[in-house]
Amino acid sequence: MNSSEYLRKIIVKNSLTDDERNELRLKVRPLQKEVRRWAGEYLAGIQPSGSFEKGTAVKDSVDIDLLISIKRTHPDTLKEIYQSLYEVLEQKAMEPKKQNVSIGLVYNGVKVDLVPARLRPDEIYNHSIYVRKFETWNKTNIRNHIKIIKASRHKYIIKLLKVWRNLHGIEFPSFLIELVVLNALKGKKIRQIDKRFICVLRYLQDDFANQKIVDPANDNNVVSDTISRSEKNVICRAAKSALNADYWEEVVWGLYSKERL
Repeated sequence: MNSSEYLRKIIVKNSLTDDERNELRLKVRPLQKEVRRWAGEYLAGIQPSGSFEKGTAVKDSVDIDLLISIKRTHPDTLKEIYQSLYEVLEQKAMEPKKQNVSIGLVYNGVKVDLVPARLRPDEIYNHSIYVRKFETWNKTNIRNHIKIIKASRHKYIIKLLKVWRNLHGIEFPSFLIELVVLNALKGKKIRQIDKRFICVLRYLQDDFANQKIVDPANDNNVVSDTISRSEKNVICRAAKSALNADYWEEVVWGLYSKERL
């Protein structure tokens, strides 16, 4: 087995089947009904988003992201809308957790991230979302994100980097991983999976910590700022360790892990 075949086996092992995806969708369907009751007349729609919808989810960290599109006529602020949804979920004993732009919970055994967002005036698909970390809001376009990643030929590399992140226990948000892979491989005509993955690791080792990585739907939304400098340094060191490894098992799993394919 050559290195590309080895990495493909890892990707297949950690990818969701169609049946598994459908089962997860069915499990969270009742939650969507609860969200509709909460939003009432102000609900514009519920849009699946994130890695699950883009086709880049991996088994060890799969969750379902749901963008809750709220009509622009809602009288409350984004912060108030966010807090209102959190309180409803808390009252229903769903044990919600406040995150940066989403509210996380486990529903029917499935990790779910709910992102309340307000439609922007006269802009189709563009939304404003509350950013709890900075007590502000950001403009974004989830539909555009999905389109960009689905059209990319690097989805396998994105999955592989997520597997690597999970096995190394690194704080590395999925959206940032997707943008890192696109940036690292932009303009490069590399076909082999192993060489593309090495190219991404080199980018993480050499360039990532000082790169400004922005939301493709909004240049003012600096996605690389969602993690700290120290967290970036951890990623750089892990990439350096992987590049110095002698065997592919050590590159993916780490030098001291006993787990293997």
